[in-house]
Amino acid sequence: MSKSINGIGAKRHVTGAHYGLKDWLMQRITAVIMAVFTLVLLIAFLCFTNKSLLVYEQWAGLFSNPVMQILTLLAWVSLCYHAWIGIRDIWMDYIKPAGIRLTLHVFTALWLIGCAFYCAKILWRFA
Repeated sequence: MSKSINGIGAKRHVTGAHYGLKDWLMQRITAVIMAVFTLVLLIAFLCFTNKSLLVYEQWAGLFSNPVMQILTLLAWVSLCYHAWIGIRDIWMDYIKPAGIRLTLHVFTALWLIGCAFYCAKILWRFA
């Protein structure tokens, strides 16, 4: 039974206060991480001495550096989390049947986790 506040209506427990603020903030943080990574790649590209000879070996050498591997993995995990928040909100807003929505959530999460692991596998292949 719910109690009335000043006889106006039922007392509500507000559990959704600031709901969405964490997700909004995380999307901004992950976007900044991806932007910084893009700048690092741009600087690395500009630092290659002979752009006409920009070949696979130069890029492989760049990504064999442990710092670059960690930055790349951080950027990929950020991309996956960024995508998860956006796609999850789309599923929640537009897919009304709970079973279909849950199925889409599970497949989306598995696909994004698989992408992150595949990225790690590629990066540490150079190690």
